[in-house]
Amino acid sequence: MSDFSQRTPPYRPIEDYGIIGNLSSAALVRLDGSIDWCCLPHLDSPSVFAALIDAEKGGFFMVRPPSYTESTQEYLEGTNVLKTIFRVEGGRVEIVDFMPTGQSVHRESPGPEHLEIYRRIRCTHGRVDLDVLWAPRHDYARGKTRIEHSVGGFIAVGDQRLLSLGGLEGAEIVDLGDGPAVAGGISLRQGETRTLLCRWNDVVPVVDPERVEAQLEETVNAWTSWAKKPETGLARPWAGPYEAQVLRSELVLKLMAQPSGALAAAPTTSLPETIGGVRNWDYRFTWIRDAAQIAQAFYAVDHEEDARAFVHWAEYMACQSEEYLDEGLKILYPLHEGTELDETTLDHLAGYRQSAPVRIGNGAKGQLQLCTFGEILDAVYEKIRLGAEFDVDMSEFLEHVADKACKAWHHPDFGIWEIQNGPIHQVYSKMMTWVALDRACWLHDKGHLQGDVERWQRTMKEMRRQLLKYGYNDKIDSFVQRFHGDELDAANLLMPMMGFLPADDRRVQNTIDRTLEELTVDDLVFRYKADDGLPGDEGAFVLCTCWLVDALALSHRMDEATRIFDNLIARTNHLGLLSEEIDPASGEFLGNFPQAYSHLGIINSSLYLAQRQGRELPIKSLLGT
Repeated sequence: MSDFSQRTPPYRPIEDYGIIGNLSSAALVRLDGSIDWCCLPHLDSPSVFAALIDAEKGGFFMVRPPSYTESTQEYLEGTNVLKTIFRVEGGRVEIVDFMPTGQSVHRESPGPEHLEIYRRIRCTHGRVDLDVLWAPRHDYARGKTRIEHSVGGFIAVGDQRLLSLGGLEGAEIVDLGDGPAVAGGISLRQGETRTLLCRWNDVVPVVDPERVEAQLEETVNAWTSWAKKPETGLARPWAGPYEAQVLRSELVLKLMAQPSGALAAAPTTSLPETIGGVRNWDYRFTWIRDAAQIAQAFYAVDHEEDARAFVHWAEYMACQSEEYLDEGLKILYPLHEGTELDETTLDHLAGYRQSAPVRIGNGAKGQLQLCTFGEILDAVYEKIRLGAEFDVDMSEFLEHVADKACKAWHHPDFGIWEIQNGPIHQVYSKMMTWVALDRACWLHDKGHLQGDVERWQRTMKEMRRQLLKYGYNDKIDSFVQRFHGDELDAANLLMPMMGFLPADDRRVQNTIDRTLEELTVDDLVFRYKADDGLPGDEGAFVLCTCWLVDALALSHRMDEATRIFDNLIARTNHLGLLSEEIDPASGEFLGNFPQAYSHLGIINSSLYLAQRQGRELPIKSLLGT
């Protein structure tokens, strides 16, 4: 058995990870066979493995040969079941990692009997020896985790939490300095299989080979049955050259979709937007500001059930927040009732590559973001436009949102990017309050809303007048971030998609050109370059890059749109996954990973490109067309 006193290298690039999950939780598995991030029993629960944000203290579950010539990863097609392959001198071994889903991942289906992580190890050639090190650290390693022998394996206990391990014979408990671990070895010859099994809050599981295969088959079938289409199976012919990437992005979004209908922005917290910086945030929450684009993406890839569930959840969560917050809608919501939103720092953790602080909770929860008015009404509009029924119980609330937009639009706010030096009069925020009233008028025309439509129309006209007068800078020929300002903001690329101005309007085209000149580096788009009240820099934003592709496609500037999108696809990792941001120079991933909204952007940009290239879309029309 190897000496486990040192793990080298202690941190690996973010892009070296894959993800598995079961719609309740998820785990990140890196190329060298180590699970370095997992929160149980939910995405937003405290961690059991967190070496991703502190290699020494966080905890991990490593299975790998002591030396190897190559390691690769791939997903079983159409699933979130991950295979890591090691090649050693004279041998080859595959580790299949998965979390059982139950018979189906469709909404309302019963979940698995137990919350488990399976690591099925099979030697496919020659002979392979592997080292195993199991080092859970409960509750973000805030307290002491105790590991004990138990019947059939081991249990890790801490803070009234329990994680058990079965399937590792002949192992021993060792001291790693920061806490205990289970260390052992596995030796396999060609055709032999061994499975290690973690189970949450239960006794050590008996590892029955027949049950392992049955659980794997059931999980594969659950994912592929969700992903398959009646006519094309796993193919996405409308997506052309991007169909494999669209499928992977669908599966990432589904992993983030919670049973409640909420959609987590990412499964991680505090992965930095610049290495060593302080822009480290907890993304295990749902932001409703991207609701309409999320709905469009789910509808477009024939997951109407998930689209409706998300919009329904967003409507009712927003409605409940209005009952208690007279100043306006909340901007983010917990994935589960009772989850703490208040932001705190975990000062005992070093952060990914010493990027402190590590945060849980999110301090933006109380900010005023005027764009939420538009997002909630736009999501309802999108749902109805694509054929869903209107929920009459929401009429009074939506009328109230429109009235609130009339009252609030002239106030400064913190905006879509949650700036720290606000509030300011932000162009995008005010444009989205215009969207709120535009969609309210549309719903009124369809007979779904009552309310003072004449007031809504008068306010829209005044909003439009001020946006065009104060939000567009004639000196630089572009819409800008704030009234009377001269700094650009990539969010303004959404104007044609939201229907505020047509794509061929000269002001839209000028804004696209200035974005290409000032915010785009190596075909990747930064959100803005204005002072936002925080020190340090950040990477280029994947979702903003997708917005540029969409705006160019709507403008029939297909050569530019295709070039930029192809460059972005080339920057996905070995599994087709994306983080929130990318360093244009190095290609290094930055920010939380995998980022749901980055994959949302991939699907929507594929749709806009497909439409302009004349391929038949899976939905009748797109936002902005």
